[in-house]
Amino acid sequence: MAEHRDRTRLAQALHDADGRLDRLVDTGLRWARAHRAPWWLVDALFVAAAVADAVLDISGATALETWLSLAAAAALLLRRRAPVLAFALTMPGLFVGSAVVAASIALFTLGERTDRRWLMLVAAAVQFVGFAGFVGPPQTMGELVVSVLYAAIFAIGPLAIGLLVRTRARLTEQLTEVRLAREDERRQAAEVALSRERALLAREMHDVVSHQVTLIAVQAGAVQVAGRDEAERGFARTIRQLCVVTLQELREMVQVLRASGGTAREIAPQPVLADLPRLIADSGLETTATVDLPETLGQPVQRAVYRFVQEGLTNVRKHAPDAAVRVSARLHDGTVLVDLVNGPARAERLELPGSGLGLIGLGERASLLGGSLEAGPQPGDGFALHLRIPAEHTPPVG
Repeated sequence: MAEHRDRTRLAQALHDADGRLDRLVDTGLRWARAHRAPWWLVDALFVAAAVADAVLDISGATALETWLSLAAAAALLLRRRAPVLAFALTMPGLFVGSAVVAASIALFTLGERTDRRWLMLVAAAVQFVGFAGFVGPPQTMGELVVSVLYAAIFAIGPLAIGLLVRTRARLTEQLTEVRLAREDERRQAAEVALSRERALLAREMHDVVSHQVTLIAVQAGAVQVAGRDEAERGFARTIRQLCVVTLQELREMVQVLRASGGTAREIAPQPVLADLPRLIADSGLETTATVDLPETLGQPVQRAVYRFVQEGLTNVRKHAPDAAVRVSARLHDGTVLVDLVNGPARAERLELPGSGLGLIGLGERASLLGGSLEAGPQPGDGFALHLRIPAEHTPPVG
């Protein structure tokens, strides 16, 4: 119980963490989308600022300086496709004219769109030299310090902002990838759960429905042979034919449902050891049963024993009608040993369709419990099934 509670708390903690991560990703993506301006509006604002810087120069720029500054502003139109070329075209305006804004925007674009660090450092150094020349030669030590400080700010600031913008864009892409990956994980988990449910349903259909329909077919076959009149034998024949059709359709459904997957979880309610006597009595076979198992065995073990006997009796009715059957079950050294052995058929074999998956399902059930299943012919045209499973079953984790 303590281990179960620990697993439950762990599962709940993982579920809560999963929900918090989903909310964080969704919040980040919404914020990124809400704060993203259209690219054309950004470029228009940048060019307008650069043109205003060139036209509204109050330092008495010459016509050449003004045209070079305007050319630098026009070069910003190339910044998305050719950021290096755009930066190079703004340098004449910075060194000769007054294209401070255009050069800063071009340097920002390099930080945003270029991965080559050496190129960023070279561009920052050129920007530093160009802006220092734009300020003019210092007259005092104080002016020198101020000039270097301002030149450093205009050389490092735009580049750093560009790097931040690029980092934000990459984080947005990564958040999108995380969201898509989590959606894919959920889809795959749902598919796995569905395949397991299909396999479980197929096994239960085979164990329960096939057993009951086969029993009906056997009883109908007996009535068909020993019926008191033709009408009674006709009814029995019809019932048997319907059972054959039902088993054939069931076999096809089981084949489809068992396409993939498997699970250790059972559908409730499930039979236990106390139901074995009724199962054996209803089988219509001459059966000698020696069952010496404690009812304190775990429910999965009891269900496995029941299904084992059920499948064995069903196979006997199909392949060895009226054969004598011996069932024994005992506990030895912590292992449940169950044997089902039948002799040769003593009646005509019924042509009943089967899925061919009964023993496979029993083997899967035994494997899930840490045991094994063996099956094989016996001398004298008989057949034997042997089930070995640990008495103390520990459910698989996960």
